Amino acid sequence: MAIASRLRARGVLSRCESSNLRSLLWPFLNRGFSSSSIPFHLERVGFIGLGNMGFHMASNLITAGYKITVHDINYDALKKFSDKGIPTKETPCEVAESSDVIITMLPSSSNVLDVYTGQNGLLHCRSHLSPWLFIDSSTIDPQTSRILSTNISKCLLKEKKGFADNPLMLDAPVSGGVPAAEAGTLTFMVGGLEEAYLAAKPLFLSMGKQTIYCGSSGNGAAAKICNNLAMAVSMLGVSEAFVLGQHLGITASTLTKIFNSSSARCWSSDSYNPVPGVMEGVPSSRNYDGGFASKLMAKDLTLAMTSAGEIGLKCPLTSEARDIYMELCAKGYDSKDFSCVFRHFYSGYL
Repeated sequence: MAIASRLRARGVLSRCESSNLRSLLWPFLNRGFSSSSIPFHLERVGFIGLGNMGFHMASNLITAGYKITVHDINYDALKKFSDKGIPTKETPCEVAESSDVIITMLPSSSNVLDVYTGQNGLLHCRSHLSPWLFIDSSTIDPQTSRILSTNISKCLLKEKKGFADNPLMLDAPVSGGVPAAEAGTLTFMVGGLEEAYLAAKPLFLSMGKQTIYCGSSGNGAAAKICNNLAMAVSMLGVSEAFVLGQHLGITASTLTKIFNSSSARCWSSDSYNPVPGVMEGVPSSRNYDGGFASKLMAKDLTLAMTSAGEIGLKCPLTSEARDIYMELCAKGYDSKDFSCVFRHFYSGYL
C-alpha cells in the first residue's frame, strides 16, 4: 500500500505496523463500502449527542446495520432510541466500554471536553480503552481537536485493533445541515491520520454522500469554520440584496430567479432561501424553526475570529457577521435558524 510505504519511509509506521495496517484495510478495500458487510473493526458504534443532527446521523447508522449504543444528557432524546430497542447508557464512559468506535456530535468545545475528559467521560478509563477510534463531528476550534487527539494517542487499548497500538482520533465536522443529516447526504471534512480516515470511511458513507480528507489533526475543524464563515457572509449578502431589491420594487421571487440563473447564484439563494414563501422545505418556510440555530452560527464565527487572531489575520467581514449574529441572539432569536437574519436584522418583508 503506497500510503503505508510512505509513512514507513518517514518513520511514522514500522514494517510490522504497516503489515497490520494492510490487514485491517484489506477486507473493505476489496469489498467496497456495502452496508451488508460491515468491517469487523467498525461493528460496535457508540454515539453521543442526539440533537437535531446527531439524532438523524445515529438513526442512519442503525439503518445501515451497525450495532449502536447511545448517550445524551436529554432523557427525551434517549427515549426515542430506547423505545426502539437501542441500548442507551447513562455516561460516556459506559458507552466507551461497549464500543469499537465512538462518534460525538456536540454543540461546543466545552461540551466536547466535558464528554471526553470530564467525570465519567470517554477517557475516564484511559489506561485500558475499548474504542480504537474516536470521531468528533462537532464544530469546535482546531486547537481543541489537536489537543484531544494528542491526549487520546497517549492512552492504551484494552485490546489491539488491527494497526492501532493506541487509540486514534479523527475530527470530522459536517456540512449540509439537518436536511442532509436526515437524508444521509452530509459532507464530512476529516482531519487526522489518513489510515484511520480510510478505515472509518464506511461509517462516514452510511451517514453522508461525500468525505473529504483535509490532512492532519485539526484540519477538519479548520475546514468547517472556514466553510461556515463563507456561509454566514453569503447569507448576509443574499438577505441584504433581497431587502434592497424589495424596497426598489422587485419581488423576492423575481430576484430569486435572477440570482439562481446568474453570477449571484449560491447555496443561500438556490437551496436555503431566507425569504418566507419563496422555497418549500427550508426554515424560512416554517417561521425559521429548525435548521442551524443563530447561536451556533455566532459561536462558529467566534471560533473563526479566534483562529484568525491567533495567526494575526484581519477578517473584517467575519467580525461584522459575528456582531450581527450576536445581536440577533441578544434580541431573542438565538434558537431561530440563521437565515432569520433576513427578517429580524434587515427587517425583510414579502
